[in-house]
Amino acid sequence: MQTSDQMIFQSIKSGDEKALEMLFKEYYQPLCRYANSYLEDPADAEEVVQSCFIKLWEKRENISIQSSVKSYLYQIIRNACLNEIKHQKVKKNYGDMIIQQGEQHSEASDQSTLKGELEEKIALALQSLPQQCRLIFTMSRFEELKYQEIADQLNLSIKTVENQMGKALKLMRAQLQEYLPLIALLLHIILE
Repeated sequence: MQTSDQMIFQSIKSGDEKALEMLFKEYYQPLCRYANSYLEDPADAEEVVQSCFIKLWEKRENISIQSSVKSYLYQIIRNACLNEIKHQKVKKNYGDMIIQQGEQHSEASDQSTLKGELEEKIALALQSLPQQCRLIFTMSRFEELKYQEIADQLNLSIKTVENQMGKALKLMRAQLQEYLPLIALLLHIILE
């Protein structure tokens, strides 16, 4: 370590604020430029340099410098910049995670709302079907019975069941025509 550096640092260690001020004035601008080369933000660079000078003053009694004061200052600025970069990455990752969770919650909420609205429209359309038509449609689509099973349970011919299902589907399609794209979208989401 050079003699002038030793004297300046010894003065700082003994609590000489003027020595710290002299060091600050000499190195502040070059250290800010150096910090900015890491952080690419002049305001963040200045904050890091100021923080390092504050820490230097607060921990002055416990600091031992083996090289020059200048080398020591550049080293602590480099380390502080690397820590700041890590901190910014953590903040960005956390922010991204929060945004993603918000989007997922929003999508789930939107899907739930659409599903509820669609179920309501389907129920209304179903209620508008003639009684036998509604019964056959419900047995086929909700109870998942085959046409033959429906025909057997209702004592109808299979042809009558087929005709009633065709009529039900035609009426339902007509009443839900404006919701068909929504139905397709929900089916796509559910099946993913």
